[in-house]
Amino acid sequence: MTGLRYIEGVVTLKLDESLCTGCGVCTQVCPHAVFEMRDGLAAIVDRDACIECGACSTNCAWNALTVDAGVGCAAGIIAGWLSGGEANCDDCGC
Repeated sequence: MTGLRYIEGVVTLKLDESLCTGCGVCTQVCPHAVFEMRDGLAAIVDRDACIECGACSTNCAWNALTVDAGVGCAAGIIAGWLSGGEANCDDCGC
């Protein structure tokens, strides 16, 4: 995913590979294809495409994924999209 970028290297997404069971749910629920399956387990392939929506961590029954959903620039961008207003990260403090 190259279309959505706000600030490189600040995403809070983390994958604990020791907890991953390889169910593949994260690859199905992530709206920006941040994950793919490699050798039967989830792998983060594009961390900076993560918009910190929380879909992966909410749907991971084994708690292998964590993300601070609704924080930072992603929250401002999503709020702008949902409200029909300007998509920006003015309120994140970055």
